[in-house]
Amino acid sequence: MFKPVASPHLVPFDGSFREKGARTAPVKVTDKDESKRRLNKLVEELGEMQELLYASDQYAVLLIFQALDAAGKDSTIGKVLTGVNPLGCQVFSFKAPNAEELDHDFLWRTTRCLPERGRIGVFNRSYYEEVLVVRVHPEYLKAQKLPHRTDPEKLWQERFESIREYEQHLARNGVVILKFWLNVSRDEQRRRFLSRLDEPRKIWKFNPSDVKERGHWDDYMRAYQDALNATSRPWAPWYAIPADDKDYMRETVAEIIIDNLQRLALAYPAPSADDRARFAEQRKLLEAG
Repeated sequence: MFKPVASPHLVPFDGSFREKGARTAPVKVTDKDESKRRLNKLVEELGEMQELLYASDQYAVLLIFQALDAAGKDSTIGKVLTGVNPLGCQVFSFKAPNAEELDHDFLWRTTRCLPERGRIGVFNRSYYEEVLVVRVHPEYLKAQKLPHRTDPEKLWQERFESIREYEQHLARNGVVILKFWLNVSRDEQRRRFLSRLDEPRKIWKFNPSDVKERGHWDDYMRAYQDALNATSRPWAPWYAIPADDKDYMRETVAEIIIDNLQRLALAYPAPSADDRARFAEQRKLLEAG
């Protein structure tokens, strides 16, 4: 039976995020070469676990990554899932909604991209943008053409409720939901933005609007606090991962995914008695040449 990991509920906002009952280790400085060796081992193990997930064909895994700009979502997804068979993994990135998406409810565009049983689906940003960036910029609601005018604070609570019920429905139907907030500090984000401007291979990533968004830092922190506390549940836990140390972040994300896959007690399908009899006959034919 599916037993998701207990939710790492967050404690009240104090200017930074802390976890209560979280299963991740505290931030520590490690030897980079040793850290990379550990990550490579975890990546190999995750590839094997994904093959088992695919063969058992009972569960789907949905990994949701949320973060402010320059936290390392893209690189973490790439590094952690590099050993997974591309046939068993799907990655979707959600930008600002287009006209077709705005003509539907806020969960519609991501629902179309949910992973099938046996696959790992990755959302690089997700429906949580509707209670994060839209909450920080409520003017975006005008384009959504909502049928009922409502108090904004009531709207966010309604969306939290919709998300909780939606994720519980998915979990009941065999979707293992793991949500990661990659928590980069303001100083480290600044350093990474400057690095993008200084390096030819990174300057294409720089977007002046990202710098403008830094002016809303406190608003984003409050929005994340409310969203994570309101939607972290046993069937869909949030993990707040320190993102200033990328090696630590990637290793921690990989460990959490593997640990949850192991909890499913997956097994390769066993052939039936009739299949075994047929296989024995085919073995004789093959051995005879």
